[in-house]
Amino acid sequence: MDATTNTILNSDYILRENYQSAHRLFQALASNGVQPATITIDGLPCVLRALKAVWPSITTQRCIVHIQRQGLSWLRRYPSTAAGQELRDILLTLTAVATAADKRRFIHRFRSWEYRYGPYIRTLNPHHKVYSDLQRSRSLVARALPDMFHYLDDPNIPSSTNRIEGYFSRVKSIFNRHNGMAKSHRAQYFAWYVYLKNTNT
Repeated sequence: MDATTNTILNSDYILRENYQSAHRLFQALASNGVQPATITIDGLPCVLRALKAVWPSITTQRCIVHIQRQGLSWLRRYPSTAAGQELRDILLTLTAVATAADKRRFIHRFRSWEYRYGPYIRTLNPHHKVYSDLQRSRSLVARALPDMFHYLDDPNIPSSTNRIEGYFSRVKSIFNRHNGMAKSHRAQYFAWYVYLKNTNT
């Protein structure tokens, strides 16, 4: 989706999101001359790899809503460790980052947390569910941090994928009314839906 016009640039009907399906979608765009400067994505590794394979220099903005939601999910509502409790408090502030000062504050808090708890977390048993989820949440934030705040430098960069997620939810809701549709017709159905919606915008 083009974030400035809400127009769907390309779509595909797939059964599983993977490198091959993402690469096919991006390559089709590139073949039609599309050269995006930035993209906001949820951070699925296979999609990131496909993206960089087609557009090596593209700036990737990680969806801060996905980061927050996934990190909090792994930490749970009431973390059992002090490290988890503090990281949860940090993540709860992420979607409120709206200025350079907010960004500096978030990064400072996370790096201070990492300095205090990082070595300890790396020693935890990765087979223990609570500890492994804490490790995953920590790794999620650490890896995403370099691409977390590009939207502060350019107002045309969405901070989240909420807009496309909302579009997709509406598509699914309408599609669910057609439970009897043959599988062979589904790709055509979605293609027509996107075409007609783009025409009406």
